[in-house]
Amino acid sequence: MRRVDVVVAAVFLAVAVLEELSAPQHLPWWWARVALATLLVLVRRTAPLGTMVVDVVVLQMLLMPMNVDNYRVWQAFCLMIGMHTIGREIILRGPDRDPQWRRVAALAVVVATVVVLTFQDMAMISDYFATIGYLLAAWVSGLLLQIQARRIAERNAAVAAAEALRAREALAEERARIARELHDIVAHSVTVMVLQTGVVRRRLTAAQEAERQLLAGVEDAGRDAVAELRRTLGLLRGDDSPALGPQPGLARLDDLVDQLKEAGLAVKVKVSGTAVPLPPSLDLSAYRILQEALTNVLKHSGTNRADVTISYRPDALALSVVDPGGPAVQRPRPSGSGGGHGLVGMRERVTMFGGTLAAAPQPGGGFTVVAELPVPARAGSAARVEEAAPR
Repeated sequence: MRRVDVVVAAVFLAVAVLEELSAPQHLPWWWARVALATLLVLVRRTAPLGTMVVDVVVLQMLLMPMNVDNYRVWQAFCLMIGMHTIGREIILRGPDRDPQWRRVAALAVVVATVVVLTFQDMAMISDYFATIGYLLAAWVSGLLLQIQARRIAERNAAVAAAEALRAREALAEERARIARELHDIVAHSVTVMVLQTGVVRRRLTAAQEAERQLLAGVEDAGRDAVAELRRTLGLLRGDDSPALGPQPGLARLDDLVDQLKEAGLAVKVKVSGTAVPLPPSLDLSAYRILQEALTNVLKHSGTNRADVTISYRPDALALSVVDPGGPAVQRPRPSGSGGGHGLVGMRERVTMFGGTLAAAPQPGGGFTVVAELPVPARAGSAARVEEAAPR
């Protein structure tokens, strides 16, 4: 039972009791009639047709006052509420509409109610038109509310479906972008592996023919992998996608800060911990997360500054972008379309490394984005080995 039903029933009971207590002549057993009418109003949504039949047969016919002068307003209210509920609750359209028999029964009850009450002993001819008018008006008002509610629900469902589609497209676009960016990194690493394998193969002696064949197989597999990566990249790029240049990392964060400063956003960068070499893919994703978060501040915030914190930990890289909020600042809009799905790309990059992302407004205004990317334990040592390797 809905709370609004209880409120309506309570208001109806108060009006009915007040009318009976202020009437010059009480109806016989008026309190029982009011109690029955209040019960019908309370449970009308559960069985709109049944409560309407009981109202007409019991309250309007069997317990009808001897003359029209003793007819109460609360009786008319009970009828109008019941008619309105039939129009509102009996679903006439939509995929979950009521069965045919129930819709026919609803129409029959409406017609029967109008006919029965119209053929009562009225004082004037205008009373007949008034009776038909208020009954049909109550029923039609319920129908109009039903139609409006169905249209709103359909419109909301369409908007939700469109938003879900845009989110899926943004996610697919971001994944394709990540794949395009990582292509150069992976292809470069595999190429280096193939070259180093070739060097080792050529240094083998004649007695190591089996090892030479194994290394030749590794070279062939590496070349095939690079070729497959390029074919896959061609599918992801399409005909209109631009060619990729060198991928940025945290070492190029100063360039990004300078670009944002020219656009009107002052960025303060704080680095804590000991900086260690990061895997190229992790370095790229960290840069893109900061870039997207700062771009969102530039596009959607009213402030002219942002604070960036980069924390190097033994097992993770923590990134934080804090927008303190503030009065609106006039500045040129950045180029590019703002699709409103920046968090989708950041979350996708964080998920790729098994990290965490928290993005939420601050209590005092502004917005905070915090990302944590796990760093492989061998990243630092692998980088040092690469630096120590002969050129």
